[in-house]
Amino acid sequence: MACRISELVLGCRDPEALARFWCEVLDFVVLHREADGSLEIGPREGFGGPQPTIFLSCRDEPEQGKPRLHIDVNATDRDQDAELERLLKLGARPADIGQTGEESWHVLADPEGNEFCLLKARLNPL
Repeated sequence: MACRISELVLGCRDPEALARFWCEVLDFVVLHREADGSLEIGPREGFGGPQPTIFLSCRDEPEQGKPRLHIDVNATDRDQDAELERLLKLGARPADIGQTGEESWHVLADPEGNEFCLLKARLNPL
């Protein structure tokens, strides 16, 4: 037996705003809201499917230091340039982490500054 990634946890100041962003990026929906404002987003099928959910944990202050984990995404229905344009319109912004400009991916930050990458390859939708 092996383990599967079931959910990713992301600390944030405004889970509702970040949920709107990531739901648009990933075509996810809000699955559950906690009393403290935290919430879980994921595919319409819910928790336990082929994709992990994202739990947006309400935090007053960001955790100290650079996160050691980030999310990579791939477009499913358009090329990388068109998807980059869409992500920027949703509120992503370019992030400089020392890239050379020769990379095949784009480094971006979500509205709260969490870095993620848009990879070049187009994947089939689930």
